[in-house]
Amino acid sequence: MKVTVEKIDDVNYIISGTVENSVIEEKVAKLKEEAEKAPKDEETTDENIEQNAASQVFQDFINAGIQEGNLDVENILGQPGLKKYEQLDDSIYFEVEVAVSPEINVDDIDFDEIAPDYTKPTASPEAVEAKLAEFAQQQAPFTKLETPKPIEIGDVAVIDFTGYIDDKPFEGGSAEKFNIKVGSNKFIPGFEEQLVGMEYGEERDVIVTFPKNYSADDLAGKEAKFVVKLHEIQEQKPVTIDDAFAQKVLNNNTATVETLKKQFGEQVTAEELSQIYMRDLKPKIVEALLAKFDFTLPNNVVETEIDAKVREKTRSFTEEEHQSYVNDKEKFRQLRESVREEARQSIKLALIVEALAKREGIDVHEQEVIAALGYQATMTGQDPQALLKYYQDNNLMTAAKMGLTEDKLFGHILGFHKA
Repeated sequence: MKVTVEKIDDVNYIISGTVENSVIEEKVAKLKEEAEKAPKDEETTDENIEQNAASQVFQDFINAGIQEGNLDVENILGQPGLKKYEQLDDSIYFEVEVAVSPEINVDDIDFDEIAPDYTKPTASPEAVEAKLAEFAQQQAPFTKLETPKPIEIGDVAVIDFTGYIDDKPFEGGSAEKFNIKVGSNKFIPGFEEQLVGMEYGEERDVIVTFPKNYSADDLAGKEAKFVVKLHEIQEQKPVTIDDAFAQKVLNNNTATVETLKKQFGEQVTAEELSQIYMRDLKPKIVEALLAKFDFTLPNNVVETEIDAKVREKTRSFTEEEHQSYVNDKEKFRQLRESVREEARQSIKLALIVEALAKREGIDVHEQEVIAALGYQATMTGQDPQALLKYYQDNNLMTAAKMGLTEDKLFGHILGFHKA
């Protein structure tokens, strides 16, 4: 194995060199020998062995380059980027790009220079009354209509449903005695509208197509048939907003309506502040941080971010659109270039946030990420477990954690933690 390391700039390096075929052959022979000694219930094909051998040899090549270049393993960022692979007569030639963390000096950063000015909102009495009335309506018990009628938009229907794709039931596609508000648009597009007119006890086939960007990849873009049965339509009885209601909601025998209003006032204020943060404050902080720092970016990490942004852009593409990019390399290159600057800014911001969060002792735990995804799913009418699985399967948990870390840090910059 012959390895050389070229320093491109202060963070990026190219590891190049050859690995003799004999090295790979020895690795394959060793893995085959280990496979023969393994329990018989663990079947390993020759193809798997060769793939594992190639993977191990490639990792050995990377490790040799790291050692040759005297690079700090703890300081290496992202996954190595394969720049060139060439099969020679008696060896394989590799060129691989690796990067180390850039030096970002955050010691002297004054948050007062970063934080934009803002006035904390105060919930108006009208907004609090409206929020309380909305909550009381949500708490009102559902009861069966005394006189049956066909489903109309706005009704709350109790249904059973079973979903089929290609005449086969799919996981998570069935429920019994399920409450759905017709017209809420919280179910698959087109589902609720097809319930209109159903009579008690009626069974009906509802045909819908899952959105192309649906969180579960195995369902995205597919046509499904739901067999639906209507049990009944329910209505909510009005709730009296008094001290007894406040005591029940707050689980406090001394609570009053004013106590409840105070709590909802804090909630309305928090919601209004969140809107100001997302609309005005966060973009200004991002702009200020990006302008404040100048450092070399890790090329391999930027390329990975470009890949992620391209995948996001193409999620809603038709099969024909996908194929057009597969067939036209220049078109695909242009697509990648169209998101390059956005990717560079994303990585730059992420590195700045990471450095500042470390300085401030800000961290986000896995359970916080899961809880945030659950809230997002609830707010958008998605299945929380399906959304979590999508993030896990597509290696998006780190990005979600980074997003929460960013918001925690920005809240710190704005002084939310002092409120």
